[in-house]
This record gives sequence, structure tokens and C-alpha cells, in this order.
Amino acid sequence: MEANPYAIASIEELRELSTCLVASAIETLHVRLPNTGFTDSSIHCIYEDLPPMAAYAATARIRTADPPMEGRGYSYARTDWWNHILSIPVPRVMVIEDIDKPPGRGAFVGEVNANVLKALGCVGLVTNGAVRDIDEVRAIEFPLFASSRVVSHSYAHIFDFGGPVIVGGLTIQPGELVHADIHGVQTVPLKIAWEIPGIAREIRRRRKQIVHLCKSPGVTAEALRTMVTEKETETETETE
Repeated sequence: MEANPYAIASIEELRELSTCLVASAIETLHVRLPNTGFTDSSIHCIYEDLPPMAAYAATARIRTADPPMEGRGYSYARTDWWNHILSIPVPRVMVIEDIDKPPGRGAFVGEVNANVLKALGCVGLVTNGAVRDIDEVRAIEFPLFASSRVVSHSYAHIFDFGGPVIVGGLTIQPGELVHADIHGVQTVPLKIAWEIPGIAREIRRRRKQIVHLCKSPGVTAEALRTMVTEKETETETETE
């Protein structure tokens, strides 16, 4: 799988932008509905001090509550899913769907698998399941986005990989560009990824102008109304 060259050029810039700014930028291009493309509040940023993450998705599905049909359950010995990871352009992010109801009885990723993933070119993990070894994973600055934390891996095991997964209500396909930070996780359509940084920076500039006016001595509602209307008009004109 080859990476989109425009998206590659945008990844470093996306890492300097919040998911909120990027989401607002995507909205201006009308490529998807404003209530789609991001995870719901069940997915939490475990390390809120780490910078935004942007990378291509490698995908897998796991079970954690029940043992596998064959084998002895949780094991580091299975490595065939690594081949799928290596087929995704760098930088990569591992996206794992735990299909148990409810998910998160055990954690597939802890200290060892976090280090394995990082060695394979992954810059973070997104899962609707659980994670563990929080301090040890923090030490290698490996971002985790998960629904919970648990003490054990239980019967966590991969049963398939390389297909679409659903995490926090968001469907993610292998190779999709994923952007995440303290606010949550979203996908960035590859066809418009190169446009997003410039649009996001312009949105940030306009927001700062409005905030600056709000903090000005003697600001009036009429002055605010005028500025907000002007900024809305500028946005509509540029995206027509």
C-alpha cells in the first residue's frame, strides 16, 4: 500500500494542530456530515500531555473475555499480524477493535506490545478496549487512546486483522489517516488532507481575533456581532 504523497506532507503539520481545529477545517470542505468522522466520548486520551498524533491505520480485531478456539490464549508468539502492520505506510497507528460485549475485560496492549508496536513503526494505539502498564508505556511516549484501564491481559487475542474496525462508533479502514489528541480521535480524508493545515491555521487566526475582542475593555455586543458576522462571511466566501 502506497501513501498519498500529499497526506505525507501534511502529517507533520497535522501534529501541530488540535483535533478541534482540524475537524472545523474538514467541515468547511463539505466532504462528510459534521456529525461523522470522529469517535464518541467512550474513547479517552490516556496521556493528555502528549502532542497530537497523525498516522496511517493498521487494523485488527480482538477478543479478551473468552479463550481462543485453539491455542492457550494470550501469547506474544503470534506474529503474523505484524505483516499487515508493515504493509501500511509510516508513520503507523495501531487501531484495535475489541468485539466483546462489553469490551475491555483484558488488555491486549501493555508494556511489551506497546514496545513491539513502536519498533514496528507505530506511533500510537487506538482501541475501544482496555490498556494496562500505564507508567511503563508513558515512559516510551507512546500515545494510548482507549475506553479503560485494567490489571490483566485476561484472554486477549487477535482473531483477525487488516479489515475495517469500529472504535467508539467510528469505522476505520486500513490505511486511513488518523488524527488524535486530548479531545479524541478522527479520520482525515486523504483527498483533502493537504488542504487542512492551511484552512485550520486560518480558522485559528479568526478565532483569536474574536477572543481578543471579547477580552477588550468596553467591548459591546454590537461590536462582537459585527466581527462574528464578518468572519462567517469570510469563511463562506473562501469555501464557495
